Amino acid sequence: MAPPRRKIETSFVLFDVLYVDGTRSSNRKVASMALATLDGDEPAKSIIEAQDREIGLASGRPRPEIRSVERAAVKVPARE
Repeated sequence: MAPPRRKIETSFVLFDVLYVDGTRSSNRKVASMALATLDGDEPAKSIIEAQDREIGLASGRPRPEIRSVERAAVKVPARE
């Protein structure tokens, strides 16, 4: 009998991305471990740019250049 698998806990930070052509992409996931540096949220832009390159290659349509990246506002449901 094989030993039980361990759960790998991964948490993400969500970002809203604004492109130079005015389009917006909401709730883009970036692993929180990538943001655990002294640079704050700066690594998120390069990670999302890499994701966009992969998306562009897969779809055959390159994504526009990123104008800004900011953390998404997380809405927590109210408890009753």
